[in-house]
Amino acid sequence: MRIALVSAQASPLALGGPGTSGRHTHVAALSGALGRLGHEVVVYVRRESSGGPDAVELAPGVTVEHVPAGPIRPIAPDAQLPLMGDFGRALAARWAGGDAPDVLHAHYWLSGLAALTATAEDRRPVIVTYHGLATAERRHLPADGNGRAGPRAGLERTLGSLADRVVAQSEDEVAELGKMGVRRSGTVIVPSGVDVDRFTPGGPSADHRRSGLRRILSVGSLVARKGFADLIEALRRVPGAELVLIGGPDPAHPERGVELERDPEARRLLQLADRHGVADRLRIIGAVTQDELPAWYRSADVLACAPAYEPFGLTPLEAMACGVPVVAYEVGGIAESVIDNVTGVLVPPRDTTALAAALRGLLGDEVRRMSFASAAIDRVRSRYTWERTASDLERVYRSVTGADAEPPVLEESDEDDLSEVSS
Repeated sequence: MRIALVSAQASPLALGGPGTSGRHTHVAALSGALGRLGHEVVVYVRRESSGGPDAVELAPGVTVEHVPAGPIRPIAPDAQLPLMGDFGRALAARWAGGDAPDVLHAHYWLSGLAALTATAEDRRPVIVTYHGLATAERRHLPADGNGRAGPRAGLERTLGSLADRVVAQSEDEVAELGKMGVRRSGTVIVPSGVDVDRFTPGGPSADHRRSGLRRILSVGSLVARKGFADLIEALRRVPGAELVLIGGPDPAHPERGVELERDPEARRLLQLADRHGVADRLRIIGAVTQDELPAWYRSADVLACAPAYEPFGLTPLEAMACGVPVVAYEVGGIAESVIDNVTGVLVPPRDTTALAAALRGLLGDEVRRMSFASAAIDRVRSRYTWERTASDLERVYRSVTGADAEPPVLEESDEDDLSEVSS
């Protein structure tokens, strides 16, 4: 099967670089897993730099192609809406010679709009994975000018009604989609996967913890919504433990240490730790490479996750694959991937007292931690491998390519919503 992964905002070639996210990991790993199943996969990304090749082989059966759309420079993902019409038309032009894919799987709402534009004249099945919804983000996250205002929510609703299938990553996301008016019959749940060959319980452990201290690890972008401040608040009530934060500047930056010192969120967290009297038990490492990350997980006694909202939550699963139990807020997809009192402990969101109590209890009970660690490994290997994700999606692709679907009829309101993309 010829599969097009439309990922204008997250190139798998940029994985591990500055500004990369779970979407980059998802697209890179999924494309590789689909290639191993024997499919011909092309990942279409927006060209951000000049001079490089138009196409790059990522893995056996997988090619990444750069598509010109807008200025050839990095642009924030949620500032790319005006470029998606050009991106979609460029895809249609590439496929006009007869090399069109059997199915398009778009990742993120903007790429979904580009996929609809690309198939407007020559109808092909379109599948979309949102990787987060504006309606949920508006409800859970503070306004920060990061794309949650404007037309996004309406366009996501239109996209959900026009796509042949919507792939949700959790029941929580299905409920959110239902509130938006996306039909349940057109939605399937296929969770993201974990590279269980990389994230394993056996292997080297990073760094040396301070003598006598247990290690609480947290991993994520160095932004307020990840809840690192809540972990510092909780650390006051968890004696005998250090908190290590992985996230921040590009690990390849020649002045990484200086960049970390300049980072406004890092400075805010260090000041908060100083006010709470735990600055000597907080370490901010900065971002690390994908190859280094498993060793950091293995160095921890527990992984802590305290985001205000998390549509899926990959880091808890990576930690679980390494045999590390999780203490987390019961939000979004984390509430489903972490089984309370089996692979970790879930506590009410924003309740730092309960968070601290859960951390104290787990760090103080070696037998319980070992039991959780074993169950965590089993859960990831039975439910969250990329091979399973790819196989589940393969069935979705076959279901939409097996029937001749008529092009959807745009209602007047839908045409209004899409006009901003096509212009």
